[in-house]
Amino acid sequence: MTEPAVLFVCLGNICRSPMAEGAFRAAAAAAGLNIRIDSAGTAAYHVGDPPDPRAQETARKYGAEIGGLRGRQLVAEDFRRFTHVLVMDHSNLANAQAIVPDDAITQPQLLLDLVPGRAGAAVADPYYGGEEHFEDTWADVSQAAAALVEALRR
Repeated sequence: MTEPAVLFVCLGNICRSPMAEGAFRAAAAAAGLNIRIDSAGTAAYHVGDPPDPRAQETARKYGAEIGGLRGRQLVAEDFRRFTHVLVMDHSNLANAQAIVPDDAITQPQLLLDLVPGRAGAAVADPYYGGEEHFEDTWADVSQAAAALVEALRR
C-alpha cells in the first residue's frame, strides 16, 4: 500500500490551502503521524509567493507556522505523487479534475467532504474579507484536519 501523502488545493495557494496544510501538519504531528504534506493552487498567480500575511497571522495564532511555505501550481504529476488531493471549493475541484492523468493514483475531492455533515460544502475564500474571514477559514480547515487524522488512523 502507498504511504499517505496529502495535497491541499485552492486557487492561488496563499490563503486556504497553506492554512489547511498548517492545520493538518499540526494535527498530524500531535497524532504522531508521519505524512508527506504540501499545498498548491490551480492558478499560477502567486507561484513563489509566501502565504498572505493574514493567513500567516491566523495560523500562527493557533500554533501553526506557515510563513516558510511558497505558492506553487497544481500539476498532473501531483495525482501520481499524492494519495489525497483535497480541494477547497467547487471551481477549483473542476480545475483539478481537468488535469487528472489517466494513471492517477487518486482523484481530487472537496476538503469538507471529510467532515460529517459538511459534504459538498466549500471552504470560503477569505482573501477579500477581514480578519474574521480568516478565522472562519481556520475553523473549517482545522475541523477537516481533525477528520482527516481520524480517517488516516483507521
